[in-house]
Amino acid sequence: MTALPHIEYFLGANAPTGFYSLYDHLLSPEQARAIYIMKGGPGCGKSTLMRKIGVWAEEAGLETEYILCSGDPDSLDAVVLPDKGVAIVDGTAPHVVEPKYPGAVERYVNMGDCYDKEALWPLRQEIMDCMAGYKGCYQRAYRCLGAAAEIMEDQRATLLTDALSRKLAKRARGILSREVPRRKAEQPGRVKQRFLGAVTHRGPICLYDTAAAQCKRIYALSDNCSLAHELLIHLLAGITGNGYDVVACPDPMAPERLAHLLVPQLELAFLTAAGALPQGMTPYRRIRLDTAADGDILRRSRPRLRFARKVSAALSEEAVASLAQAKAMHDGLEAIYNPYVDFDLADKMARDIWDEIQTF
Repeated sequence: MTALPHIEYFLGANAPTGFYSLYDHLLSPEQARAIYIMKGGPGCGKSTLMRKIGVWAEEAGLETEYILCSGDPDSLDAVVLPDKGVAIVDGTAPHVVEPKYPGAVERYVNMGDCYDKEALWPLRQEIMDCMAGYKGCYQRAYRCLGAAAEIMEDQRATLLTDALSRKLAKRARGILSREVPRRKAEQPGRVKQRFLGAVTHRGPICLYDTAAAQCKRIYALSDNCSLAHELLIHLLAGITGNGYDVVACPDPMAPERLAHLLVPQLELAFLTAAGALPQGMTPYRRIRLDTAADGDILRRSRPRLRFARKVSAALSEEAVASLAQAKAMHDGLEAIYNPYVDFDLADKMARDIWDEIQTF
């Protein structure tokens, strides 16, 4: 049996405006066989349950997609099994998920039943204090990210002229003619939205391995000024217009704009990076988007652009520090709950869900 690629994405982002959710793109309820929505607080075993089911699914030879938590990438927020039309998702804040077709498609999994409620009652004030501090750290992080995004937008606006937009549109047409076989498509290709990157407590990370696992030909887009969207939006239209499915990956610092495109059907990806791609990942082609801008504007604006990068980087570091503090407080919260969780019951819930999935 050929080993399936290990696929990881994010569906939530710590964005300049707060938590940005793509959880409505998890799995279409109209096409799903079952969506299990888990409810329960810290430390009750939601991530562990999902990881167990993911492992069992991979062992059974099923395509498995892991959705990582942007607050803690070592934790899971969802697992999707496309072959079965199944998803298991943490439906608690900030990525609240509620059923569209309750009972028929979505089912609640109450992991709050795993808590020893009587034992937790005397600890309520400690829990409340920890919850308040945890949320405050996130608010500080979002304010810093918001300020960083404003400065980044200023440098983008400095370079983005009508001439540059036309140049990148022409470049996209050339790439499409070379890389995307033309065909008559009865309907456009589907677009699945996922974040490939996130701002986390460990700093900004990007799941380049997910792209490499699905795509052999990788275009590396060198981009320090957030110009990639102007190229990618034309590529997206051309690829889907020919009937190919695309994974469209927004920029977590500007979710209204694209940062990456993956086309697994063509084993083709377009990955944006401010610097080089990770060691060991050799790009098929490189495009330096920064140098596509008007040379006179670049020369005149160089001091301003350097200043903007320096200040936005400092603000982003402050945001990461606040996210790290939030992670430490959340770990403390889980440590409070942990002794009062029935993990045998959580394991039984996982096995019951997996047994049901196997009948689909």
